[in-house]
Amino acid sequence: MSTAHLTISPGRSIGPIHRRLFGSFVEHLGRCVYDGIYEPGHASADERGFRTDVLELVKELGATAIRYPGGNFVSGYRWEDGVGPVGQRPTRLDLAWHSKETNRIGLDEFARWCREADVELMLAVNLGTRGVQEAVDLLEYANLRPGTTLADARVANGTEEPHGVRMWCLGNEMDGPWQVGHRSADDYGKLAAQTARAMRMVDPNLELVACGSSSRVMPTFGAWERQVLEHCYDDVDFISCHAYYAEKSDLASFLASPADMDRFIESVVATADHVKAMKGSDKCINISFDEWNVWDIDRYHSDDVITDPQTWPVAPRLLEDSYTVADAVVVGGLLISLLKHADRVTAASLAQLVNVIAPIMTEPGGIAWKQTTFFPFATTARLARGVAIPVAVEAETYDCAHGEVNLVDAVATRDGGSGAVFLVNRSTENAVDVTVDLAGWADVKLADTTSVWDEDPHARNVLGDSERVAPRANETASLAGETLRITLPPVSWTAVQLVG
Repeated sequence: MSTAHLTISPGRSIGPIHRRLFGSFVEHLGRCVYDGIYEPGHASADERGFRTDVLELVKELGATAIRYPGGNFVSGYRWEDGVGPVGQRPTRLDLAWHSKETNRIGLDEFARWCREADVELMLAVNLGTRGVQEAVDLLEYANLRPGTTLADARVANGTEEPHGVRMWCLGNEMDGPWQVGHRSADDYGKLAAQTARAMRMVDPNLELVACGSSSRVMPTFGAWERQVLEHCYDDVDFISCHAYYAEKSDLASFLASPADMDRFIESVVATADHVKAMKGSDKCINISFDEWNVWDIDRYHSDDVITDPQTWPVAPRLLEDSYTVADAVVVGGLLISLLKHADRVTAASLAQLVNVIAPIMTEPGGIAWKQTTFFPFATTARLARGVAIPVAVEAETYDCAHGEVNLVDAVATRDGGSGAVFLVNRSTENAVDVTVDLAGWADVKLADTTSVWDEDPHARNVLGDSERVAPRANETASLAGETLRITLPPVSWTAVQLVG
């Protein structure tokens, strides 16, 4: 059995934990919306057709903000199609996912659902096939009080009060050749700056996100962020990051994926701060990591794509990945990475929320259930409060595709006298005995310890066996004085709750 020693200094702080760090993402893609959150005729559906069983799981997940309506989808989306009488809304081709969009759900319906779910709505605007005027029009419709044509149209459509959307994404993955309206960094940076300035003429207090690279392996990564921010640094508040990770017949490297996220974040921060220095600015650009998850993108690209638009389906089953215990451990590790950079990553969105690479799954006319990835997200969202605290880790290391990494990774959080410690054991074979020095954290007590692990790291929850994997109490944890001791099973994620 391996050993590790961790030191936590409660007097130190990485930065405050912003609640938007635990956001998620709903795109009009596959069954995320239709047959996901919305299924008229389902036994749990409310009078508007939204599944209440899904709504309760969303609340339990603890998502704080939802990015909507895309994603690749937004780059061809006409927001006007999704408002007004449902029976008069057009059915459109969705070029991004080779589907048909009925527009039965649009801004007003989704905003009401967000209020019921107690989550903040974060809107993306189409800068693929549209531009400045359409973004300003959407802002007017969404946020202004009655007295203008578009605000009055919202009222006529049944929503008297403005939606009050504060955070807006200026397009999506505009560096990607797959994106409808893909353009160069210079062209996008200019458009983002123009759109941001126009939107701020309506409301100077908006929080705006410029598109960063859609992946750290993009050939334009780094140069893209620099060029975009040279155009719009003074006009935006965030630059976005997107990252997905998958097991490629190398479990040890997969478990170390958070090391790649760490480098991604640190590279983007360095680039943003370089532009800040060039401009002599006092303003700091933060990161919205508004797409992240475990997802085997290559598996989607290898699927047969329906090329004839006459046969494109409505809400097909797309990207319905089934997640393993190992996937959940990586998701827990990625959450640790986000918390380790809480000073600069102040918003993040787990992509996505329901059915599509999601922690929540549904069966049409049937049950809704939790995937393995549900558990680390829900627990971290519940326990990670106050400020993030760095953890010094002394542990064995191993070499993998991401370089030399520790077997154990960790971060701590503190809110007043209480807090939590989050840990992963990346060993594929051995448990690790961990001692945690809590020096300076006086009179703290051990409240609860939960681990996600299984004798089979590839166990999963599926229809017909939807409770195969669940969090387990870790009864090895003990606290004596200022020393916490715990044994971490192989391929595991653990949360320790401490109360003062």
